Formats: sequence, C-alpha cells, structure tokens
Amino acid sequence: MANSPSSKKRARQIERRTEVNKSRRTRMRTFIRRVEEAIASGDHDAAAEALRAAQPVIMRSVSKGIVHKNTASRKVSRLAHRVKALAA
Repeated sequence: MANSPSSKKRARQIERRTEVNKSRRTRMRTFIRRVEEAIASGDHDAAAEALRAAQPVIMRSVSKGIVHKNTASRKVSRLAHRVKALAA
C-alpha cells in the first residue's frame, strides 16, 4: 500500500487513468466487433462502412497509448483483407 503523500496521489492518478484507458479499449473493441459482425453477415457494403468507422478509432487508440502502433496497423490490415475478400 502507498504510504507517502506522493505515492498516494500517484495511486489515485493511476486509478483514474485506468478507467479512461479501459473505456477507450472497450470502444476500440466494439468498433472491431461491428466490422467482424458485418463480415460474418456477408454484407460487403456494411462491412466496408464499419471498417471506415473503425479505422480512425483504432488509430486514435495508438496516439492515446492504448495499443502499440504495429498492433493497430495489424488489426486494420487484417480487417481490411477480410472485407476485401467479401467483394470477390
């Protein structure tokens, strides 16, 4: 347990940041899930639209420090590949 005043303050700050980060991570996963559901339904137009909506959210999570840049790029790339495969 934190004892010094500075470590107690740090613990409070971490608690607040954890909540914010959790919310942002959940939002990103929700957008990814929407794309995956559209892919599963087989609707290319809906999947493409969902991907267009998800891409900025995923990349924004990089700038907020939620995920690594390469992880976000990999997720976008794999989703885009699956959406493109629907059109064929």
